[in-house]
Amino acid sequence: MYKAPYFTTSNQEEILEFMHQNTFITLVGFDGKFPVATQVPVKTVVEGGVIRLIGHIMTKTDHCKAFEQNPNVLAIFTGAHAYISASVYEKPQSASTWNYKTVQAKGIMRLLNSEETYKAIKELTDKYEDPDSSPAAFNRMGEAYIQKHLKAITGFEIVVSHIDHVFKLSQNHSTANQKNIVKNLELSGDPLAQQVAKEMKDRL
Repeated sequence: MYKAPYFTTSNQEEILEFMHQNTFITLVGFDGKFPVATQVPVKTVVEGGVIRLIGHIMTKTDHCKAFEQNPNVLAIFTGAHAYISASVYEKPQSASTWNYKTVQAKGIMRLLNSEETYKAIKELTDKYEDPDSSPAAFNRMGEAYIQKHLKAITGFEIVVSHIDHVFKLSQNHSTANQKNIVKNLELSGDPLAQQVAKEMKDRL
């Protein structure tokens, strides 16, 4: 991880908020020969100073088998990112770059039993489907349907042991450069670039 002091924060709440807002992670493990990865949504739970990531994966997949063999995993949280053209710098004869925000959480995974998996899926579904109004709410599914599909799913819990992050938003540049970058990104039709512009503007 490219980790320079001016691209980090000492505000742990900011890091946790980023994790809460960017729930679709890349989960990486090791099968003994190669890294394996899968993309999954997770719920970040903080209790008593302990950070846990809860989600589920399909069973009988390469990554599920790897996690069974080796519980050491890496969860990568990724936010908005954008190309930053040096053409808008005060001195444009410079290297262009890329702005982005990411958090990498290392930890130990525990695969859940069927009852724990049921609870994990319900909580994740309830996060995105209103139990009181959504026709796709968990509590509107038939129990037979849930149990049938539960057989193909394994829940997991990761107890996080270490967190790294990079919030690279041109903090190493002059205020003039940062303002020029924001203006240029705001003109882009790319929603990710516009989100980076907003986050940069909030810091100015």
